[in-house]
Formats: sequence, C-alpha cells, structure tokens
Amino acid sequence: MSNEWTQPAGPSGPAPGGGAGPSGPRASFGERLIAGIIDGVILGVFGAVVSLIIGANAGRGLGVLIGFAYFGYLEGSLSGQTIGKRVMNIRVIDFQTGGQLGVGKALLRHLMRYVSACVCLVGFFWMLWDKERQTWHDKVAGAVVVPTSAYPVDAWPG
Repeated sequence: MSNEWTQPAGPSGPAPGGGAGPSGPRASFGERLIAGIIDGVILGVFGAVVSLIIGANAGRGLGVLIGFAYFGYLEGSLSGQTIGKRVMNIRVIDFQTGGQLGVGKALLRHLMRYVSACVCLVGFFWMLWDKERQTWHDKVAGAVVVPTSAYPVDAWPG
C-alpha cells in the first residue's frame, strides 16, 4: 500500500508563462486583467450606445442582461473564450473535467463576479494566493482559467 496522495482529476500539463496550480497551468493575473478590460470596453461601448437609444435606466438594465448573455454564451461554449480571453490566448474550463464549462456554470460564474467585486475586489485578487489560482467566482462555478498553449481551442466560439 502506497502512502502517496494523488491529485484529484482535473486539468494538468506543463506550466507555461502564467504559472500553475497543483493540477496544471493557469492564466496569469495580468492576462486575466487585460482580458477583463477588453471585455469591459466592448460591453461598455455597447451599453452606452443602447443607453443613448433607450434611456439611461433601461440601458443599464439591458446592459446587465447583455453581460450575462455575453459571458454565459461565450464562456459556456466549447472554446470557453470571450473576445478578451481570445485576444489574450486564455480560456475558462471546468476544473473537474478539463472540458466545457457549460452555460449554467458560466452564468453562475458571471453572477458571482459581482460578489467578487463587493468586498474591495478581494474576490478577484484571491487568485494571487490561491494554490489553484482561482478567484471566488471560479471557485463557486468549479472553473479555472488556463492558457490556450496548454489547452488548445478547436473553434471559436465553439
């Protein structure tokens, strides 16, 4: 009988650039930040145009719904990539299977971004000291963000 403990099934592979959790390579904080800024600019410009057309309050509400659709569809797809993540060559995958996150978990992950932001953005910075480099919203959704060099994308959006 062996005394060795084995890591549970999950994404694994070489650790290029962004660092690694115990179970495999992960996207760096900087890569994720830039991807988030790109996605924020895209959604912000779209939301501003919608707000000009239908009014500020209705525009904000519709902007929130569009954000859920954007992240739910793109991060839940086979590629696991928003436009920002595609530009930065990173993607979201299911931590346990290493496969597609799915729309339900992607929507939950997006909802939990609001919680990650509530406490002085601590939920976003959590990845800096987490052994699997997960944010709060990653943990709740059972997701990890990985480089496409280790986890290639076959087709976008998938």
